[in-house]
Amino acid sequence: MSLREYNGIKPKLGERVFIAEGAHIIGDVEIGDESSIWFNTILRGDLHHIRIGHHTNIQDASICHVQRNLYPCVVGNYVTVGHGVILHGCRVESHCLIGMRSTILNDVHIGADSIVAAGALITEGTVIPPRSMVMGMPAKVKREVTEDEIAMIHGSAQHYCDFKNTYLEQVKG
Repeated sequence: MSLREYNGIKPKLGERVFIAEGAHIIGDVEIGDESSIWFNTILRGDLHHIRIGHHTNIQDASICHVQRNLYPCVVGNYVTVGHGVILHGCRVESHCLIGMRSTILNDVHIGADSIVAAGALITEGTVIPPRSMVMGMPAKVKREVTEDEIAMIHGSAQHYCDFKNTYLEQVKG
């Protein structure tokens, strides 16, 4: 795990944040309480800021980056970001699930309670309304998410919060 200052700005971590081995958190990055950043993930806040909300998980081998002086990377609360995702200069509102190997580009705004399917490519400047199911390359809104899917999003965020607590307890032991 590496926390690296850049241009005099150090990453800031909330309470009970878990950062896994091999993860790199660089520069103007703030991570909210109870969140987790998993193995070999990179959050590079060197050219603009990155903000990760509380109870959010960014899973293994994901990358969060920014567009210099234009687009920060902002991820809300209770968000699950799957393995190998690229978030670049985008905004993901709270209570979303971003599927594995998805790519979300500059100036994209994903509304709350949405699901981005695995492998989706969301092109620059796209606005996804709240409660959307998004799929494809390029990605398109396919339908509104169901109440069961919203419950699954919330369950996923809680599962990863519990999971990271197990890791934190093992570090203490």
